[in-house]
Amino acid sequence: MATHINAVELTRQIVRMNTVNPPGDEEQCARHLGALLENAGFKVAYHQLSAKRASLVATIGGSGDKAPLCFTGHIDTVPLGAAKWRMDPFAADTDAGKLYGRGTSDMKSGVAAFVVACVNLSGRLERSPGLELVITAGEETGCQGAFHLTHKSGALGRAGAVIVGEPTSNYPFVGHKGAFWVNARTKGVTAHGSMPEKGVNAVFKAARAVTVLERFRFSNPPHPLMGQATLNVGTIRGGLNINSVPDEAVIGIDIRTVPSVRHAQIKADLARQLGADVELETLLDLESVYTAPEDPWVQEVFDVMQSILGKRPEPRAATYFTDAAALNLAYGTPPTIILGPGEAPLAHQTDEYCVVERVTESVAAYEEIARRWCSI
Repeated sequence: MATHINAVELTRQIVRMNTVNPPGDEEQCARHLGALLENAGFKVAYHQLSAKRASLVATIGGSGDKAPLCFTGHIDTVPLGAAKWRMDPFAADTDAGKLYGRGTSDMKSGVAAFVVACVNLSGRLERSPGLELVITAGEETGCQGAFHLTHKSGALGRAGAVIVGEPTSNYPFVGHKGAFWVNARTKGVTAHGSMPEKGVNAVFKAARAVTVLERFRFSNPPHPLMGQATLNVGTIRGGLNINSVPDEAVIGIDIRTVPSVRHAQIKADLARQLGADVELETLLDLESVYTAPEDPWVQEVFDVMQSILGKRPEPRAATYFTDAAALNLAYGTPPTIILGPGEAPLAHQTDEYCVVERVTESVAAYEEIARRWCSI
């Protein structure tokens, strides 16, 4: 049987493991968490994404018709950035009730908290609907680890509901926007810069396309909670040198989507408005995630969080995407809540931190939500 572990201390342990992606190197962290879960009676399976990179699926219980409750989170982090850190990003030092380090908020504190909560309950879960923990590599670069699991036969079990431990300051979110990233490519014919009439300038075609994108309007109605989808031109590149006519240009488009529009519809609208001179290539295709706030389980989570937050939660949604975009399709779109102790504004920031008190609070919240689901 597992010995008692502390979520703040576990957060420290895994923050000290450098899992900056690229390259990732998540396997050491996955095996550390897996050992704790295995010691508590969970069945643990590791799924190799590539060398030194692994995701982890841990299960316990699973009796009866009711599907398990799934907790999910990722253990990779974004790079440190160019700015100098005041605190060592891998020391996991605390100061004034804050725990500093890369990944503290996004989202190692959330992973540590749900692992501890599940270990604390493990002795009572065997004859219950049970739990499935999905701890992924490669989320920060487009949910690679989660998609790897969804495409691998037998890697995932069942889930009747999903909790994503991403940073929300312990406020339950009922969904998040989707991410649809597209390259728009224009082709031309190269020629010497002194004789541009001999070529076809791909940059001029791209410039016309950017003007269309600036005016682009979505045809769907806004979503009542998330509002309208957004479009941003994030990159543009073209040409090899100043004295040649460029024969290719590429525009990088970042679209954040809402449940009232499908990505196939957006791509069709883009193709029609940009015209035959522009080829579209999909880079990332993560649909939005949304559960109606009146869902009975969502209301039950709101009940649990009301006592912790001191007031009844109101329906909110995240702007960032999560692994739920990949996992929910594999699980048959169960109700999903995003709920974690990290601070969303500090994700990807210099001197990232989480609030120690929130980590402890989230363990209590996760335990109560799991107890209710499993009727223990």
